[in-house]
Amino acid sequence: MVIWRSVVGKLWITIIGLVAVVLLILGMFLLQYIDIASFKDPHDVKVLFVYTSIIGFLLSTFFAFFLSTKITQPLLQMKKAADLISQGEYRTRVPIRSSDEIGDLANTFNHMAAELDTLIRDLNHEKDHLGSVLRSMADAVVTFNADGHVILANPHGQQLIDRWNQLEWTNDETNRSGKLMRGQVPGPMFELYRKVLREGHDLTDKIHVQSGAWSVVMAPLKSNESVRGAVAVMRNVTEESKLEKLRRDFVANVSHEIRTPLSMLQGYSEALLDDIAASPEERKELVQVIYDESLRMGRLVKDLLDLARMEAGHIEMKLEQVDLESLMRRVHRKFLVIAKERNIRLQCVVPNEPLIIEAADEDRLEQVLTNLLDNALRHTDGGAEITLSANHVSIERQRFIELKVMDEGHGIPQDDLPYIFERFYKADKARTRGATSGGTGLGLAIVKNIVESHRGHIHADSVVGKGTTFTLLFPVEAV
Repeated sequence: MVIWRSVVGKLWITIIGLVAVVLLILGMFLLQYIDIASFKDPHDVKVLFVYTSIIGFLLSTFFAFFLSTKITQPLLQMKKAADLISQGEYRTRVPIRSSDEIGDLANTFNHMAAELDTLIRDLNHEKDHLGSVLRSMADAVVTFNADGHVILANPHGQQLIDRWNQLEWTNDETNRSGKLMRGQVPGPMFELYRKVLREGHDLTDKIHVQSGAWSVVMAPLKSNESVRGAVAVMRNVTEESKLEKLRRDFVANVSHEIRTPLSMLQGYSEALLDDIAASPEERKELVQVIYDESLRMGRLVKDLLDLARMEAGHIEMKLEQVDLESLMRRVHRKFLVIAKERNIRLQCVVPNEPLIIEAADEDRLEQVLTNLLDNALRHTDGGAEITLSANHVSIERQRFIELKVMDEGHGIPQDDLPYIFERFYKADKARTRGATSGGTGLGLAIVKNIVESHRGHIHADSVVGKGTTFTLLFPVEAV
């Protein structure tokens, strides 16, 4: 810093100027009263003035440095303390060395620093509290500024935005490749975001991204009556949407399944009442249809009740040691006659070692094999083969019995495989039951619930036109 721009320099120049003025006044007004005789040489007068100027200069310099100690040094300390506070050192204080105006200024500065320190601590506490709340939220929370860039997001929100940024959207905010610029409002939310900025109030919408559904609540961020951004809360409602769809489909399918036999019961009953049947054989045929349809409705109601109890966790299990080999041979013999009538080769392949499950319900396992073999027979043409097999496997040091039901039937399309265990799901016409097959559309759903109640797993592999393989895994040891 240039000396004459500082407080000390300005004071020093001022004092020097005052000394010079005093010397000029002495020279102009007081010199004439001095005894000229005392100064016989004019040089002595000049020397006197030089000495006087040097003494005045030294006195003014000493006075300026004295003022530097009393005034400038506290100011420099306050400047240094202000720099430290601006860098985040909010506990910095200035020493108070006097009780004058400089001391009052230092005291006020310290009080301001203390209040600022308290305020910053409170703000950090609130920030940490808000951050903990946001991190613990299961919903995704993202804040956008007026340009559509992300300025704040909790972990779920950041992961969601990063995942959506990798997808391709079609709106005006995308770049040439069709991908969203990183940190911008994703395509499905963009119209909602623009509407919130334009209208300035909360809006709610449901968006669909790939196979997921999201409920979005977006509110504007206002500052001085102007909207400076928006905050969005996104909740994954994919499961809720699927459950709602399943509920609607369930009601529709049950209505459809019941409507058909009811219509046939009503129609054939009216035929009997109107004496349309002319012979005993015709009346017997009508009664047989009524009886078959009533049995079909009974099976449907029974399967629905069983499935409801299983999904509610109220399934009754009689756990005991089960010899799976004898069970497989018994089920094989039960279906062997039907398979021969349809010219289908039905084989049962078991290993030489025993197939023992320590804790299982034999009746439920028989129900599983019966459903699977019945499906295989209904969807396999004559001349093909169905194989029921089992063997021991080890997965992650745990012993399982792997049971397979393989057919050479029509097969299931790959798009339908994830949904075949849902209630009433029909893959295609080749896999739907015929009018006389007696199926209820609930068999595979019941099979899955029984297998899972045994802590097992089931999955299906299929190739259209070549056949389907159902693989079941049952743990050998009891819990």
